[in-house]
Amino acid sequence: MEGISGALALLWMVFAASQAFKIEISPGSPVMAQIGASVSLTCRASGCEAPAFSWRTQIDSPLNGKVRSAGSTSTLTMDPVSFENEHSYLCTATCGVRKAERSIEVQVYSFPKDPEIHLPGPLQVGQPVTVTCLVPDVYPFDRLEIDLLKDNRLLKNQEFLEPMEGKSLKNMSLEVTFTPTREDMGKALLCRATLHITGVDAELRERETTKELQVYVSPKDTTVSVSPSTRLQEGGSVTMTCASEGLPAPQIVWSRKLDNGNLQPLSGNATLTLIAMRMEDSGIYVCAGVNLAGEDRKEVELLVQEKPFTVEIGPGPQVAAQLGGAVVLTCGATDCEAPSFSWRTQTDSPLSGQVRSEGPRSTLTLSPVGFENEHLYLCTVTCGSKKLEKGIKVDLYFAPRNTSIQVSPSSILEEGSSVTMTCSSDGLPAPRFRWSRQLKNGQLQFLSENTTLTLTSTRREDAGIYVCEGRNLAGISRDEVELIIQVAPKDMQLTASPSESVKEGDTVIISCTCGNVPKTWIILKKKAESGDTVLKSIEGAYTIHKAQLEDAGVYECESKNERGLQSRSITLDVKGREGNKDYFSPGLLVLYCASSLIIPAIGMIVYFARKANMKGSYSLVEAQKSKV
Repeated sequence: MEGISGALALLWMVFAASQAFKIEISPGSPVMAQIGASVSLTCRASGCEAPAFSWRTQIDSPLNGKVRSAGSTSTLTMDPVSFENEHSYLCTATCGVRKAERSIEVQVYSFPKDPEIHLPGPLQVGQPVTVTCLVPDVYPFDRLEIDLLKDNRLLKNQEFLEPMEGKSLKNMSLEVTFTPTREDMGKALLCRATLHITGVDAELRERETTKELQVYVSPKDTTVSVSPSTRLQEGGSVTMTCASEGLPAPQIVWSRKLDNGNLQPLSGNATLTLIAMRMEDSGIYVCAGVNLAGEDRKEVELLVQEKPFTVEIGPGPQVAAQLGGAVVLTCGATDCEAPSFSWRTQTDSPLSGQVRSEGPRSTLTLSPVGFENEHLYLCTVTCGSKKLEKGIKVDLYFAPRNTSIQVSPSSILEEGSSVTMTCSSDGLPAPRFRWSRQLKNGQLQFLSENTTLTLTSTRREDAGIYVCEGRNLAGISRDEVELIIQVAPKDMQLTASPSESVKEGDTVIISCTCGNVPKTWIILKKKAESGDTVLKSIEGAYTIHKAQLEDAGVYECESKNERGLQSRSITLDVKGREGNKDYFSPGLLVLYCASSLIIPAIGMIVYFARKANMKGSYSLVEAQKSKV
């Protein structure tokens, strides 16, 4: 048994020697610890049942942490991590006479927050602005890189490579100046910060912040429209509308400026309506267009006046009164409880009329109207301490009469000459003249409003009836004169229809016209050596029915009036109808009929003559009894 026990002890010693005493430390070195966070270093011993642990720094400075050992494990916890924890830590484990030691390096960093984008104020279009990208509490900052982008376009990049002096947290920033435009509205401004360190997850090494751009245009061109006016009467109303340009659209704020210069808020609407205005509502009203970029003001001054009483006089500022007639002048007052009235003429002459006043109305009746009533009448109204006066002019009139026209040199003119017509008329007030020409449909064509009407280089179209009217408020009087323009015959035409060459039996119309000249005599004649034959024409036209050979010849037309004579001629050719056996002229037909009657008559005469010669006498009775 002793041999066996010795053998077992020997085996145990061999086994124990094969399990070497050693320690491990975690996490792996180096350890990146975020300042302000918590980090734990763990030391584990193996190959020893009851190891003893101790921790220290390589330079024997304080641990700045708490140690906890249990069994084969010892933990050093640093919470929170600070610059004092940036050391090389040593873990020593003792197992009997054996000792093991491991080191681990702790490096600290600070990158606790996302970058901050700072703007000095609202971005205004066209005004340069400096944007700042701030990365707070950075360590080590010599490994920091910042990018600033707008709408995914890089504005600026900076790496902070300057050496650090001591250990401290530092705020690092990047500044970029740009000029905003309207197109920047809604675009993204991005600040990206990257801390180039190892041993830290990628998402902890890079942080970014995005800010949406709001671009502003400071309010400008603020305008105010006032309806009906800035001058008002008591009890009236006013509406003021304000408009202002800006981005975003400015908010409209109405206020009233007080005597001490302060502003009294009134409304936040674009339109401000004030009703039942009083005199104390007079003052300066201010419209302000406001947005985050600024403010633009426009002032308007309202003046509320005391409502005065009014005086109206009628029928109007001027009235026409007919001599011998009657006219009533009326004077009325409004907005006055107890007015008093008085009438006078501007020259303080007698009124020559009757006054009657009752309540808010007074009348002055002029009847009958005479020359002494042609005045400017004044009505004076007194209401308390106030006095108003209005006037009305009375003009006398009678209707135009004795209107007449004088024509020089005469109303009968030669074409191309000139004529002056002068119109005169009696009336009060003096009539105004109106010249017209009477058209064929009876209507009047307006020509002039002068006293005289002159026609130069007259033409035949100027002939006609000319009317002059004398007009005033009382009526119209007129006279008229007929101008006769004598024109020598012209534009004469002589035609044969259907042609100047016809056949026997055709119908021919010979027509003569003379340029539409009035009062022209037209004479149609057929020329012959034995003398001319005047043809009976109707309105210058002569018709030949069934033309004969003897109708051929020269036809002449004479057109004449008091100014002259004009003639034209044509030659008519009548051809016989050869080869037409069925044609008999009227002369041949008459001759044929006559011969058929004459021949039997001659035979009877011869017969009865012979009988008479044989008997020596002739009896009609016996002749009737005879047998033939």
